[in-house]
Amino acid sequence: MKITLITVTYNAASVLPRTLDSIRHQTYQQIEHLIIDGASKDETVAIAETYRKECPYEVTILSEPDKGLYDAMNKGLRKATGDYLVFLNAGDTLHAADTLSTLTSHLSHLTSPSPAVIYGDTAIVDNEGTFLHLRRLRPPRHLTWKSFRQGMLVCHQAFYVRTDIARQEEYDLQYRHSADVDWCIRVMKRAEQQQLPLVNTNEILADFLEGGDSTQNHRDSLKERFRVMRHHYGLLTTCVMHGWFVIRAFIK
Repeated sequence: MKITLITVTYNAASVLPRTLDSIRHQTYQQIEHLIIDGASKDETVAIAETYRKECPYEVTILSEPDKGLYDAMNKGLRKATGDYLVFLNAGDTLHAADTLSTLTSHLSHLTSPSPAVIYGDTAIVDNEGTFLHLRRLRPPRHLTWKSFRQGMLVCHQAFYVRTDIARQEEYDLQYRHSADVDWCIRVMKRAEQQQLPLVNTNEILADFLEGGDSTQNHRDSLKERFRVMRHHYGLLTTCVMHGWFVIRAFIK
């Protein structure tokens, strides 16, 4: 079983090495690694090229101008050839050296049909890679597309999608900050339509760098997320859940 990891970069020389190291040190090496770069002006591509020459698995580097993060992620979707894929962008890391081994072990013990999504928990880390805490929103035991009414309960970096399913749903470029939320919901809807399971590994699969794009653009991200949720769940449900989000923020 081959796992495709897709890493999107732009002027990411300061944080890319930790991402590459976390992949290079995996005990499971049936890997395809796609590095989709937006024509960086720093040493990002040089770092990626050095990494490519040192790796025993397939590494593909594409560096060209794009229309932003989600356009680059769509390029990765189209190029992926693994059985499953995950997005692990610059600065994010696989949680441990055996993360992919653990993931594929779960998959090997499952009966047909293969799950559309296999998911897990996420740790939040600082710039030094030091564990800070588990992500506040935790993955439910049984995930469905309706679960995201409560927020994005599974982090993008811990959301592994069967590639044939993933490629049927590209990122919607009308969203600048929350297209990942919309994409995950659409993937899970398609899984339900095809009666494919979503499987919880009950493991920490990813480390997420504190202060990602949605944190840096918090207000715009919240507005977009409201639009995404209204589209999928309706206005009334979205308003009720956002009222709960406000209450939850004060009692956490």
